[in-house]
Amino acid sequence: MITVPVQLGSRSYPVMVGPGVRHALADVLPDGVSRAAVVTQEAVPVVVDPGVAHQRFLIGPDEGAKRLATVEDLCRGFARFGLTRADVVVAVGGGVVTDAAGFAASVYHRGVAVVHVATTLLAQVDAAIGGKTGVNLPEGKNLVGAFWQPAAVLCDTETLETLPAEEYRSGCGEMAKYHFLGMEGLDGEGLAQLSLEERVARSVAIKAEVVASDERESGRRAVLNYGHTLAHALETAGGYGLRHGEAVAVGLVFAARLAQRLGRIDEARVHDHLEVVRSYGLPEEVPPGVDPAELVTLMGRDKKATRSLTFVLDGPRGVEPVPEVAPPDVEATLKEMS
Repeated sequence: MITVPVQLGSRSYPVMVGPGVRHALADVLPDGVSRAAVVTQEAVPVVVDPGVAHQRFLIGPDEGAKRLATVEDLCRGFARFGLTRADVVVAVGGGVVTDAAGFAASVYHRGVAVVHVATTLLAQVDAAIGGKTGVNLPEGKNLVGAFWQPAAVLCDTETLETLPAEEYRSGCGEMAKYHFLGMEGLDGEGLAQLSLEERVARSVAIKAEVVASDERESGRRAVLNYGHTLAHALETAGGYGLRHGEAVAVGLVFAARLAQRLGRIDEARVHDHLEVVRSYGLPEEVPPGVDPAELVTLMGRDKKATRSLTFVLDGPRGVEPVPEVAPPDVEATLKEMS
C-alpha cells in the first residue's frame, strides 16, 4: 500500500492506494461517527463495511445521475435515515458517484464528512481527489458544485481487475494528461514504466501537490483541466459515443494543435501528444458530425472562462491557462481535426 497525503492544513487527508485498501474504511472514518450513508450504483460490484450502522443509497447509472434531482433525492434519504452533521457519507464508485455524493455531503446540514472509495481508474487518478464536487446542467458539465474535501480517499487497485475495458480506457485518458504537466519522471515513457499501483499513486501525488498549492482553482489548479475544455463541450453536445477519458484524450490533441496554431509549441511537441494518446489506445480525432460553432459556444461556458474563451495550453512555460483565444482559431483547429 502507498499513502499519499493531500496537504491542506486542518483539512489534510490521506489517499491510500493498493489492493484491498477498501477494507481499511472503518479505520479512516472521522472520530465519533455513528452512522454512514453509503452512496453507490447498482452496477458497482464492491461491498464495503464502514464498521458502524449504515444504509445503502443507490443513484442512477452513468453521467445522467449527475443532476440536481439526484442530490435532492440523496439528501432526503439522508434525513429519513437520521444522518447528522456528526456522521459520514461514503461514496463507493467512480467519478459520477464521488461527484454527486460529495456534493450532497457538502450541502446536507451545510456539510457532513465524506470518504471516497474509488473503484474506477478515472476516479482513482482524478475525480475522487481534490475536493471538487458537482453535478451537470443541460447547459454544461459541472456547472453546479462546491469545494468539499474528503476525510480520506481509498483507491483500491483490486477493484480495477473487474473493470470493463472501456471504463479502464476512460481512466487512461485522465492519466495521459499527467504526461504533460512537467513533473519529473512523467515525460515520455516515464509513467508507463511504473506498476499500476505506482502509476495511480504517482498521478495522485501530482494532483495532490497542485491542489495543495491552489485548493479553489484561483490559478495553478486549472492545469489539471488540461484537455477538458473540448472534452466537456463534446460531452454536453451529446458525447458522440465518447466516454469522459476518451473525450479528454481528443481534448489533449486539440489543445496541442491549438497551441501550435498560436505559435506556443512546435510540431514535435504535438507529436509527443499524439504518441502518448496512441500509447493508451485512445482516440485522437474530433468525431464526425460535430458542429464547430456549437462547440465554441459550449466552450465559452467553461468554468475557466470569464470574459473570453480560455484554454489550458502547452507552451514555453509549460501547461498554463491562456485567456482571450480567438474563436476563428478554435474553429479552424476543430476543422483540421475532423
